[in-house]
Amino acid sequence: MDHFLYKNGVLHAEDVPVPDIAAAVGAPFYVYSTATLTRHFKLFDDALDGMEHLVCYAMKANSNQAVLKLLGDLGAGMDVVSGGEYRRAKAAGVPGDRIVFSGVGKTREEMELALTGGIRQFNIESEPEMQLLSKVATELGKEVPVTIRVNPDVDAKTHEKIATGKSDNKFGIPISRAREVYAQAAALPGLKVIGIDVHIGSQLTQLEPFELAFQKVAELTEVLRADGHEISRLDLGGGLGIPYERSNEAPPLPVEFGALVKKMVGHLGCEIEIEPGRLIAGNAGLMVSEVIYVKSGEDRDFLIIDAAMNDLIRPAMYSAHHDIIPVTEAAPGAEPATYDVVGPVCESGDTFAKRRVMPAVGPGDLVAFRSAGAYGAVMSSEYNSRLMIPEVLVHGDQFAVIRPRPTFDEMINRDTIPSWL
Repeated sequence: MDHFLYKNGVLHAEDVPVPDIAAAVGAPFYVYSTATLTRHFKLFDDALDGMEHLVCYAMKANSNQAVLKLLGDLGAGMDVVSGGEYRRAKAAGVPGDRIVFSGVGKTREEMELALTGGIRQFNIESEPEMQLLSKVATELGKEVPVTIRVNPDVDAKTHEKIATGKSDNKFGIPISRAREVYAQAAALPGLKVIGIDVHIGSQLTQLEPFELAFQKVAELTEVLRADGHEISRLDLGGGLGIPYERSNEAPPLPVEFGALVKKMVGHLGCEIEIEPGRLIAGNAGLMVSEVIYVKSGEDRDFLIIDAAMNDLIRPAMYSAHHDIIPVTEAAPGAEPATYDVVGPVCESGDTFAKRRVMPAVGPGDLVAFRSAGAYGAVMSSEYNSRLMIPEVLVHGDQFAVIRPRPTFDEMINRDTIPSWL
C-alpha cells in the first residue's frame, strides 16, 4: 500500500497534488510519503510483537537524512554497510547502540569510527575481517559485540545480482565451517560473540527460502550453544519483496514474515533483528518526469522523458519493472498507447520500458514511476553531466525539498584544474 492516489483526476502524494511539486522544484524529481514510510516500518515492528526485537532499516535502500530521521524517531535501528552510512545514521540522531555494521569489506578506518562512536554489533563476514577487528578493538581497549554471517547455501529465487545466500556468493562464511570459525572468534581478544547473522538476498517474493535459511540458523544455534557459545541474538536480514507490477501476485506481507520468524526461531529465546529496506522505502516513493517528445520509429513509438538511467538505474541494471502512470488520470474509455519509454542519455541502455502499454501522453505531460523510493536516488549519478535530481518529502498537505537540485556551477566547480594546465 502507498499514499499516491488520484484525486479529481490528478495524482496526489498524500494530500499534495504532484503538479504543485513539479511547479515548485521542476522535473524530474523524487517524492516520498511520510505516511507510507511510517506505515511500513510499523508493519514490521508489529509483526514481531511478543518477541524481543529491533527493526534495523537497511539504509542502502534510501539514505536521505530526512528518511533516516523519520524512521529513527519511530524507534528504528540502522543497518549500515560503510563508514559514510554510519556517519549518516549518527547525523540523523540514531544512537550507536541501534546501529548494526554489515558488509564484506570493512576497513580499519571504518572499524575505528564505529568503535569510538558506538555500535550495537559488527556482523563479521570473513576470518580476515574477524582478525582485524580483534586487533583494532584491542588497540582501542574495547570489547565489541559480534555476530558471524553464515552463508546457508539457499537459493533465494531472486535476480542473480541481488542473491546473497548461495555458496558462490561473496557474503558470509560457509555454514559448514561455522563451528570452526566461531571457535576462532571466541578465542580472539576484543570480540564478544553474541549471535548469528544470515541474509539470503533481496526482492524475495516467496517465504520458502526464508524458511529453509531460518531452519538452518535454528539448528546452528543449538549446535553452537552446545559448544559453549552464548547465542542470544539472531540477525535474520531483510529481503522481503514488494509488488513492482500491480498486476502480479503480491509478495508475502510483513505479518506473514513475522509469523514465520516466530515459528522457526521463536523457541530459542533470542533477541531478533531484521533488516528490511526495500519494503519500507520502495513503495513510499515516486520518480516524476516530464515528457520531452513522442518520437515515431519504424515499428514503435518512443516516449522520450527528461529522467534518465543516471536518475533511476534499476531498469538498465536489473531489467527491473516500474509501473509508469500519467500524473493526470486518463479519461474513462481512452485508448491506450504503446511506447518504448526512454531517457536522453547517450546509451541504448537508457531504456525504462519496452512495448509498454499505458495511457497516451504528450510533450509537457508528467509521468510517475511507482515503487521508486528504494534504490533510486541512492544509486543515481551525474553521468552525461546531468544534475542530480531533487528529493521531496510530503507530510499530509505539506512538502519540503530534502535534497535540492545542485546548479551546474556547483557540479562543475567540484573539479579542479592543476596549475600546470
